[in-house]
Amino acid sequence: MSNTGETAQRAKTYRGQPVHDVVGVGIGPFNLGLAALLQKAPEIEAVFFERKPQFGWHTGMLIDGTTLQVPFFADLVTMADPTHPLSFLNYLHEQGRLYHFYFLEKFHIPRREYDHYCRWASERLPSCRFGCEVTDVRRVVPADGEVTESLFEVEVFDQRAGAAKTVFTRHLVLGVGSVPSVPAALRPMLGENVFHSADFLSRRHRLREARSVTVIGSGQSAAEVFLELLKEQEACGYRLDWFTRSPGFFPMEYSKLGLEHFSPDYTRYFYGLPQAKRDEIRSRQGLLYKGISAQAIADIYDALYDASVGGAQPDVRLLANAEVEAMEPAGSGYRLNCRHREQGTAFSHESDMVVLATGYAHPVPRFLKSLSDIIAWDEEGRYGVEADYSLTLTQELGSRIYVQNGELHTHGIGAPDLGLGAYRSSAIVNALAGREVYRLQERTVFQQFGVSAEGAGAAGAAGKSGSTAGGAGGAAGTEAGAGTKAQATAGAAAATAEGQKAALLAEAAAGGSGAR
Repeated sequence: MSNTGETAQRAKTYRGQPVHDVVGVGIGPFNLGLAALLQKAPEIEAVFFERKPQFGWHTGMLIDGTTLQVPFFADLVTMADPTHPLSFLNYLHEQGRLYHFYFLEKFHIPRREYDHYCRWASERLPSCRFGCEVTDVRRVVPADGEVTESLFEVEVFDQRAGAAKTVFTRHLVLGVGSVPSVPAALRPMLGENVFHSADFLSRRHRLREARSVTVIGSGQSAAEVFLELLKEQEACGYRLDWFTRSPGFFPMEYSKLGLEHFSPDYTRYFYGLPQAKRDEIRSRQGLLYKGISAQAIADIYDALYDASVGGAQPDVRLLANAEVEAMEPAGSGYRLNCRHREQGTAFSHESDMVVLATGYAHPVPRFLKSLSDIIAWDEEGRYGVEADYSLTLTQELGSRIYVQNGELHTHGIGAPDLGLGAYRSSAIVNALAGREVYRLQERTVFQQFGVSAEGAGAAGAAGKSGSTAGGAGGAAGTEAGAGTKAQATAGAAAATAEGQKAALLAEAAAGGSGAR
């Protein structure tokens, strides 16, 4: 990693063109936040490219009345620098809405306002270039006799100019986001009447004209789409069904201690585990980030209750454990071939229109094909990712490739969470600058997620008394693991805390965010 002095000595041009310190690919909330936080490291020459003509965040699901599922502190910058001029509070101030928000007394802001806030911020960042699509990235191979530092050559298509251009950079940051995911068996039916929930608002006029609509999915998007359709069902007259392969319409875990899993502390703990263990843990954590908000469930129930006043029977069905295995045309609509996962019973269902709230995926961008041989991949074809959010490479380069929201498998469920975006960007800024631009907070939660081998041994010895030394490692050992310790284990726990503190300080000085 370069420091400020080294950056100043590096070549500013290569083959007559400027050399950037970093190029960001994609401008969603995470790379937008990175662009904002880089303002405090003016020695870093950065540029960010986005193919869309302007910032837009899940525009097909900006339904009136929907809010972020995280507090407004999870803006682009506040969790790293509350004084930053591109904070949400300063946005409100400049919009003349600060008192309105003060009297609103809500932590969770409308999604439409978050989208507008991000667009406002993007218009104040000259490093952000919209309407520019990155089509290829290659390593620079010096010509005979040519000496150069490690560089990437980035090919960009400028939609406004209608022409391609090339830029050079020392480092890359991938922030390309996610894409709608549809089960392979259903993809052949995609079209005007079968579509992903990401297109809900643009297809809403067609849904209002349908005789029957089916929503497939179990998460927040499915719930919000179903609720909107339920509100208009009486006026529009369609039959409405909601199928999910999950065992129920369950709420997302939202207790305060549960939320601490979306913290730098848990990220470090999770990263320190073997990959097989990470995958096993993540397979059990769906309700921490994939469930439905309790408020959405309550709103749906209230709407169903209202629709049934006076003994009315709304033409609505909610069915869990229903897996759609195939879909085929049937008359003017579609036949869904399904199976009840608990009963094992096959059944069919017909619907004019189908909304697939089936989640999102993070495919490897096509423009990385030329670099695939220098990127380390795991057995599942996923990036290898270092603790500092850079990709693991197969050879030592002076250049690094960082990833934002592509490290779910290595850094855990906080990867897509807006509340951790500023922390990750801070770690990347520190690494790029080779200095501590932002302090990475050492301890962010009350609970402790793991123990060191020494700490566990000491706690076990201290807690050893008869049968209590079994099962969970002894009463004192269990308390130490939860961060509440008996007096007998205070010395060992303090020693462990000091060791963790020293490691964290070393990470901050190195610009990293991991535990190793």
